[in-house]
Amino acid sequence: MATEVVPLQPVKTATGPSPLTPDQIYWSQFSSQAHLSSPGGSAVTHISSPLEYPAVPYISASASISSAANQATFAITTGPRIILHSTSSRQPTRTLSRLPPGATAYSGSIRRDGRVLAAGSDSGLIQVYDVGSRAILKTWHEHRQPVWVTKWHPSDLTSLMSCSDDATVRLWDLPSETAVRSWRGHADYARSGSWLEGGRAVMSGSYDGMVKIWDPRVDSRSGYSDTDKAVLTFKMPGPVEAVLPMPGGTSVVASAENKIAVLDLVAGRPMQVLSNHQKTVSALALASKGKRVLSGGLDGHVKVFDSETWNVVAGFKYQSPVLSLSVVADTASKDTPDKHLVVGLQSGVLSVRTRLSGAQKVAAREKKQEMAALAEGKIEEYDNKKKRKQRGKGWEKRLRGKEFKGEDVDIIIDGNPLGNSRKLQPWERLAHKGMYSKALDVVFEPKNPSKAETLTLLTHLVHSSALRTALSHRTARDLQPILRWLVRAISDPRYIKLTVDVALIVLDLYSEHFGDDLVADADEGGPGSEDMREVRRLIERLHNGVRRGCDVAMQAVRVEGMVGLLGVEG
Repeated sequence: MATEVVPLQPVKTATGPSPLTPDQIYWSQFSSQAHLSSPGGSAVTHISSPLEYPAVPYISASASISSAANQATFAITTGPRIILHSTSSRQPTRTLSRLPPGATAYSGSIRRDGRVLAAGSDSGLIQVYDVGSRAILKTWHEHRQPVWVTKWHPSDLTSLMSCSDDATVRLWDLPSETAVRSWRGHADYARSGSWLEGGRAVMSGSYDGMVKIWDPRVDSRSGYSDTDKAVLTFKMPGPVEAVLPMPGGTSVVASAENKIAVLDLVAGRPMQVLSNHQKTVSALALASKGKRVLSGGLDGHVKVFDSETWNVVAGFKYQSPVLSLSVVADTASKDTPDKHLVVGLQSGVLSVRTRLSGAQKVAAREKKQEMAALAEGKIEEYDNKKKRKQRGKGWEKRLRGKEFKGEDVDIIIDGNPLGNSRKLQPWERLAHKGMYSKALDVVFEPKNPSKAETLTLLTHLVHSSALRTALSHRTARDLQPILRWLVRAISDPRYIKLTVDVALIVLDLYSEHFGDDLVADADEGGPGSEDMREVRRLIERLHNGVRRGCDVAMQAVRVEGMVGLLGVEG
């Protein structure tokens, strides 16, 4: 039976040696990645966890905190739903969706004990849910426009703050029916906010370009109005998308457009302004016990900053704009190191990167050795070496087909099952029979193919040294589909090596037929003049495409040189 033609694996060139910093090594350990799609493909606009800094220190300090089973969740807000995920398996465990029909949820914030969750909505409602029963515990109606922020107090289990498009910032107490404080100092949408460390004050960011600090302890008797006076105000260069309190309570971080400002609350001025993103910075988070600050932007980048030097020490790239992010800590560790990097994308995908612990690394290594022994037929020798007990019935099926979740994720590449190979395509059968020219004609038929089939056959012909044979002895009409493909593909850097190989052979075989005599004959209406004119036009288009590609390559080299002189990190 003829061997099936399959697409070749892309060749990856090795990168040159480069020294790795401790931060690069640390963040590269977040290697176990899961991509989870939200229902309906709605954007993931918010991520909340009781195990993210600065909530973590209060977990061990309070006797009222529930068991780790209740804490081991994080909540994502997407469309009309708030979905809770397990921190061990990373899979959804339950969904809260009790909004009015057509409403959208915002900022589902899970309380530090993991039992209660609050969320705003585009209708202005704030609802508080019992996570266990999904029952609505409280509903507040005071906001008149969408509520983009709800945040629980870091230590008080009944206090909550909110920010809304009605330009107000409000404080709530769970037993009360109305807001206990309301500030109206913003002139535009208030779409970001948080408690300062310890919950002594509230910060908010607005589309009026202001970051304001509000102190609930200050009232009108102290000379301040309860409705509009902030104790501290910072002017930002554009609409404020995200704010983040820093450890120590003396500084905060805020993002506006593509800039991140580090604001000193004591001096009342910016300490640093960072411009490391190309597009709007939409999310901020703390990691490594507050020693690292993460930022996510609409350019699809997540960058990690050292909170002392404010240099970028690591980064990640995603295929869609980043709307939300959070770093979830590890409850099993005494110093609460980072366990999950959770990123919500505009495409509706939730990306969860997990850092494997020491024990998990050992388990993954042993699993890899066991699979290698099975593949080599040395599983009994492996069992004797490890002094394993005799395996029960069905062990091989369980070993091969087990579905791994959470930290112990294996990458499994499924091939065609034995005895169930797919049917060969006509061009594949012709290629196996050595009829390369006919196989190429079939692939280039207008009714046919897919780009993948064309690339597969051409790659097969190159590796079989049969490309020249397939391209030989063609008329002007037979040559046109190949030239059209070259014109389309020559500008794509992914296929540049393949297109150059094909183009060089075509020019080598037929360049003598593109001479002045034949061109003149075509212009005078000689035999095959229409086909020859078309070939001439395609050759000119191919020539122009190559020139454009060379110009782009030269510009890229110049830009790379200029960036190198500036010392800018990629």
